[in-house]
Amino acid sequence: MSAKSQHNNILLAIIGFIAVIVIVAFIGFLTLERDDDTIQGEIEVSEYRVSCKLPGRVVEIRVKEGDYVHAGDTLAVLEVPEVDAQRRVAQATGEATKAIQDLTDAGARKEQIQGAFELYQQAMAASEIARKTYTRMQNLYDEGVISGQKRDEAFAAFKATEAQVKAAKSQYDMARNGAREQEKRVVASHVKAAQGAVDVVSSLLKETVQVAQVDGEVSEIYPKVGELVGLGSPIMSISVMKDMWGTFNVREDRLEGLKMGQTFTAFVPAFNKELKLKIYYIKDQGAYAVWKATKANGQYDLKTFEIKARPITPFEGLRPGMSLIIKN
Repeated sequence: MSAKSQHNNILLAIIGFIAVIVIVAFIGFLTLERDDDTIQGEIEVSEYRVSCKLPGRVVEIRVKEGDYVHAGDTLAVLEVPEVDAQRRVAQATGEATKAIQDLTDAGARKEQIQGAFELYQQAMAASEIARKTYTRMQNLYDEGVISGQKRDEAFAAFKATEAQVKAAKSQYDMARNGAREQEKRVVASHVKAAQGAVDVVSSLLKETVQVAQVDGEVSEIYPKVGELVGLGSPIMSISVMKDMWGTFNVREDRLEGLKMGQTFTAFVPAFNKELKLKIYYIKDQGAYAVWKATKANGQYDLKTFEIKARPITPFEGLRPGMSLIIKN
């Protein structure tokens, strides 16, 4: 091979190497130096957890994951034997206090009132006899027939019968009027307290039957039938399918055009369709969020903001977790 041919080959190799470097640099400029202008988010849904105010054992679960339930539907039944026993005790106490109230309001029986009246009449008759005896003794004393001692004894007997009349009258009035007003109020307050205890226990027992509070879809069930659940422990989660929104994490240098109340269009890959949404929430994610330096030497950092937007019109088939794509 001649020296000229070797020189041409070396020159071609150098030119080819330079061309490769230029092509790679150009591709790097087009890809590495330009940020992807796509913003990706996902659909989220409001959820609430069904839980019981009391610890108990799950005896029945009437729904399964994926079921759509309506407000008022029974979801699960729990067993709390201790509260059921408390209910029986409270009911018995309430019935006893109510019986005492009825007895107090009714007053004495007719036989008791009649007996007190007869004693009152006897006392009045005895007092009348004692009065007449004293009058006769006074006349005899005035005539000098008897001593003052006899007259005084008759007077004392008369006064004693008067006191007996007053006592018998008091017993008769008490039997006729029944209990005092203060006693009736005390008994009535006891009845109210007992009824309040019954109401409290009955309210707690209602917690043993868990019902749906709003329409939604059962997204997850935690315990199995026969398991114990603690105080306030979740039994299942209900997704409120009518309350969906899209969530996006956007760097602040790409927030242009995304403002509160603004509408925009996002692409839903699951349906190959577009969805119109309206922004109702914008908030920074705080210092713990991922920051990105704008330059290699890090002159300043860009913060990430969370944006939430709701669909303007209902979108049939939209599910939590589906992707949303925004292209600038």
